[in-house]
Amino acid sequence: MTEPTIRPAVPADVPQILDLIRGLAVYEREPDAVKTTEEQLHRNFFGENPAVFATVAEAPRETEAGADSTRLDGIALWFLSYSTWEGEHGIWLEDLYVREDARGGGIGKALLGSLAQECVAKDYRRLEWSVLKWNEPSIGFYRSLGAFPMDEWDTFRLTGDPLQALGR
Repeated sequence: MTEPTIRPAVPADVPQILDLIRGLAVYEREPDAVKTTEEQLHRNFFGENPAVFATVAEAPRETEAGADSTRLDGIALWFLSYSTWEGEHGIWLEDLYVREDARGGGIGKALLGSLAQECVAKDYRRLEWSVLKWNEPSIGFYRSLGAFPMDEWDTFRLTGDPLQALGR
């Protein structure tokens, strides 16, 4: 297996990024939850002032006809966070996903490594993310890298009618 190329996403990647997002939704047992469109991804990643970023793992493939092509085998979708205690930015990893048939080859580690390199290069102090409590394979993988859970913290979310009511 040829090593994938880890790189920032480009506009032509959007259809495959959306496919990967849908794959993540299936993995996370929410196959019908994705409402995101290609237009939204184009606007959010490549618009005038992007506030969310995509790093992709692109792997060479040989097609049935013998021609060379590429496929995105993984994504890391992220944005900047900020620590008032550190006085510096960090990266919040919103989604990390590797296609099932590409797992075990180091793509997840390479994607996380690229974000860690971004943190080191820009003196960001944190790389953080959430993981579903039942996702033992991912939890084990993250722990193997030295990551640890923030057990004293819970994530809260405000959506739908309660969000609308508070926002009025």
